[in-house]
Amino acid sequence: MRKTNLALVIVAGSLGALPVAAQQTPDGETIYQTNCARCHDTGMAQVPTREALGAFSPEQIENALSSFGMRIAGEALSHTERRAVAETVAGAPAGSLGAPLEIFPENAYCSANPNVTNPLAGAAWNGWSADNANSRFQAAGAAGLAASDVPGLTLKWAFGVPGVSASGSHVTVVGQRLFFGSRNGMVYSLDTDTGCIAWGFEADGGVRSTPVVVDEDGLSTVYFGDAFANVYALDALTGALRWRQKLDPHVIAMITGGLAHHEGRLYVPVSSLEENAARLPTYECCTFRGSLVSLDAENGDEIWRTRTIARGAEPTGQNSVGARTWGPSGVAIWSAPTLDPENNRIYVTTGDNYSNPPTATSDAVMALALDSGRILWTQQTVPGDAWNASCLEEKVEDAIGCPEGAGPDYDFGSSAALVNRPDGDSILLAGQKSGMLFGLDPRDGDLLWQRAVGDGGVLGGIEWGFATDGETAYVAISGAFEKAAGEAGGVVAVDVTDGSVLWSAPPVEDSCANRNGCNTAQPGAVTVIPGVAFSGSLDGHLRAYDSGTGEVIWDFDTVREFGTVNDVPAHGGALNGPGVAIADGMLFVSSGYSSFGYMPGNVLLAFSVDDN
Repeated sequence: MRKTNLALVIVAGSLGALPVAAQQTPDGETIYQTNCARCHDTGMAQVPTREALGAFSPEQIENALSSFGMRIAGEALSHTERRAVAETVAGAPAGSLGAPLEIFPENAYCSANPNVTNPLAGAAWNGWSADNANSRFQAAGAAGLAASDVPGLTLKWAFGVPGVSASGSHVTVVGQRLFFGSRNGMVYSLDTDTGCIAWGFEADGGVRSTPVVVDEDGLSTVYFGDAFANVYALDALTGALRWRQKLDPHVIAMITGGLAHHEGRLYVPVSSLEENAARLPTYECCTFRGSLVSLDAENGDEIWRTRTIARGAEPTGQNSVGARTWGPSGVAIWSAPTLDPENNRIYVTTGDNYSNPPTATSDAVMALALDSGRILWTQQTVPGDAWNASCLEEKVEDAIGCPEGAGPDYDFGSSAALVNRPDGDSILLAGQKSGMLFGLDPRDGDLLWQRAVGDGGVLGGIEWGFATDGETAYVAISGAFEKAAGEAGGVVAVDVTDGSVLWSAPPVEDSCANRNGCNTAQPGAVTVIPGVAFSGSLDGHLRAYDSGTGEVIWDFDTVREFGTVNDVPAHGGALNGPGVAIADGMLFVSSGYSSFGYMPGNVLLAFSVDDN
């Protein structure tokens, strides 16, 4: 089936959606029979029946097709086709997942303000971190918040994201505009003060990649990637498409990490969901290879590409149902790269292998030359980690795709952070799902110290990121699969000089009472300002910790219904993935994470110390 594109663009100051390409509503039943029935209607092992799918909401089904486990099927479908089949299977009324921008009232859009000459001027949290070193630290001036202000933070406005049940990208803030993507492919630019919509754009797939705004020669552009491995360049003021580039032809390749920019070049990490596809017994696992790609920011042309596995996958045999097996594979780059222009370096962290044979670049920190992509050094912390989702099966006979001698699934999901230590030397910090925090010499990758801060696991250890103020690293602990509510989670403060633990804050024991899908694990990224570290939890709470003692000084429970500035019904849920963005006296966070059965949600929240 040929894939079609539907892009909706809102020009700044306009009052309605301007469809670039109109499409007739497709027939969901026909799409299901053509693309889905051969798996869901035939009793295939590990695949839910159509009747079972009917228990899901259309939003959950559409999200799965655009950015989660069914990406391999959704890749062949357009937006409208994915929505049509989701509504058919869920039995929801037609139109309940209509193009999101068309459902907002006129007063949800920003009106032109002649007094604002440049809405992109001012303090920023631009990209995954407030800096290309990925410290996730915002200095006092740009933050506009002092530690003494934090207990007085109150909700200023809430924005409902239609058609999703999980958070999308990290929020980027530049001046009076914020930018974020959603799991159904919508990318929004909102006014930071009011939450009104400046513009919206519909990408081909879900957007978890953090937008990055670049101003060069008076031209402001926002860049991001999607679940189909496309990179986009949009006019940051209007949302108009400047260019789009497909980065990887693999059917399940995607871009989850934020892009980095330096002197006219973009640096894009490429990841994949192929380790989930391996759960299907008939899937020929696995052929994907991770990569870091440098693009010309002006036109999207490729400058260099470095694969995390040097050679392509080759046939290695077959599994017990006769499907061919392939390897080596995997080694995705899940997170934003870390830049060190002064030394012509770029650092990335890598995931596990999906199949045998394992490689020397999985579960590793890698340094590449910024100008050429040449690999300078690799520090592998867990060798032999070949693993995929088939290994989760409880019965050995059902784990058909699991590699022999499977590893522990100890990916690096979070970015490395380049830190100038108090003693003047630089150190590269890296946190792993093993529960280890590493201090490396950025010159050669030598291990300076390592510290176990939590237990490892499939969703254990350090998931999506820590933060550092240059002296201390603030590390949130997950353990979502491995520990029960009240036991999982917590925050640990580590001295960056020698890895010693300064304090440890335990998880909150009673925050999950009467909440289905609740856990106290804290897999989301940490954010720090002078004196305060912020960490969200799968229990739905966003907490602020005194950075000197670990005492909780502010706690906001996001699991509630919210009135929204765009009149979309919204509810908060689990916090995972993106952390908070802080700039100019405001704090922004997305709430809701339905993956793995955790609490769904669809709201973006804005806080300040003044709610007027």
